[in-house]
Amino acid sequence: MNSLVKFVQDEFVTRKDFPEFSAGDTITAYYEIREGEKVRTQFFRGVVLQRKGSGATETFTIRKMSGTIGVERIFPINLPALQKIEVNKRGKVRRARIFYFRGLTGRKARIKEIRN
Repeated sequence: MNSLVKFVQDEFVTRKDFPEFSAGDTITAYYEIREGEKVRTQFFRGVVLQRKGSGATETFTIRKMSGTIGVERIFPINLPALQKIEVNKRGKVRRARIFYFRGLTGRKARIKEIRN
């Protein structure tokens, strides 16, 4: 049964080419929003908290600060409305899921940047 599901996902789900990113990276996700007849592109820039799942069911969580309130959004990697992803900064963290980042404020909420 699993092989059948994997076969269907590989054959019929279109895979988009996005850059490689992981937890701790600051990325910008551009996605389409439909409002009635109009379609516009909106972006969401923040720190990646986690990547979860594999294949067609993979998702990633981005957290940004909107004023003093933290906003998180979960994007499926195969979301048809997802247009592109830009990696703004690579971050150096020791974990794959940085949920502790939610509780940090001020200077403690900084992530060391990896320079290439």
